[in-house]
Amino acid sequence: MQTPQVQNSQIHQGFTLSAEEEAKLTELCQYAFECARHNDVESLQTLLDAGLNVNLSNESGNTLLMLAAYNGNFEATELLLKRGALVDKKNDKNHTPLAGVCFKGYDNIAELLLQYGANPNGDGGMGLSPMNCACFFGRKNILRLLLQYSHKKPTFLQRLSFFFLRV
Repeated sequence: MQTPQVQNSQIHQGFTLSAEEEAKLTELCQYAFECARHNDVESLQTLLDAGLNVNLSNESGNTLLMLAAYNGNFEATELLLKRGALVDKKNDKNHTPLAGVCFKGYDNIAELLLQYGANPNGDGGMGLSPMNCACFFGRKNILRLLLQYSHKKPTFLQRLSFFFLRV
């Protein structure tokens, strides 16, 4: 497994760290990513209370929210959103947490992200909006949620998908 590197400019702006301090800080941030991945809400809460940036991202641009949502961790996702995580922050592949949830099929997390303002029509690159992703992977329940929150008229291809999916 590749060790994630933290974009340290997010963490210590305006001061210099020794190599040892830098290593400890990186280890702490890696621990935060693991907490998000594995729904360790108590530890994540402690880290955030101590001042960890709620929008911390790794070398791939994945935020704590992206990792929590993509791994199906409702409680961690909710905590991060309540603490002000950017709901539509894209990673280096131009994906949002909502698009990842549409791919994985986590209905409850999709609804939570939408309640916090996630864009159901946002451009995820190559035409893969969350709406298109839900159509492509046949996520009927998520598609119904996206339609409730969407303020944009579906495209012809989306409407055709709705017909075949019986949405």
